[in-house]
Amino acid sequence: MTLDELNRMDAPAAATELYCCCGSLRWVEGLLDRRPFRSVDALLQCADEVWWSLAEHDWMEAFTHHPRIGDIESLKKKFADTARWAASEQASVQEASEAILRALADGNREYEQRFGFIFIVCATGKTAEDLLAHLQSRLNNPHATELGVAAGEQAKITRLRLLKLLETSSH
Repeated sequence: MTLDELNRMDAPAAATELYCCCGSLRWVEGLLDRRPFRSVDALLQCADEVWWSLAEHDWMEAFTHHPRIGDIESLKKKFADTARWAASEQASVQEASEAILRALADGNREYEQRFGFIFIVCATGKTAEDLLAHLQSRLNNPHATELGVAAGEQAKITRLRLLKLLETSSH
């Protein structure tokens, strides 16, 4: 898909595409309201501006649209719309040892109990060991700090997915 095609799509079709990039309805609505975008950079800037203007509950909504790091089965079932992207983002986890997968599962449970949302990290380019280290290093953050870190990671993921949307759909 080209940027021009995204700009010209009717709102429901564009919303479906954007929702695959970030699972916050208010974020999608904010981007739809700002179309047309004059460039990819303008789209990315608007995506960031809208994201950082949202409330905590909007961030939490977006977080629920991600599989747990290392939970390959949920990628296949619950997250079918974004599985192609999430699977490549978490590619290194598919080759991780059983010990690393267990540690990720345990860390995910501890993280969710502590913060009330899943561990969000931009996994692209990171090994399973890197992801586990990120998870463990963030467990001691104060809640407000961790919410901001997770929101920043979501913003990175969204940016990458917007670029993939424009890149992969154009071939």
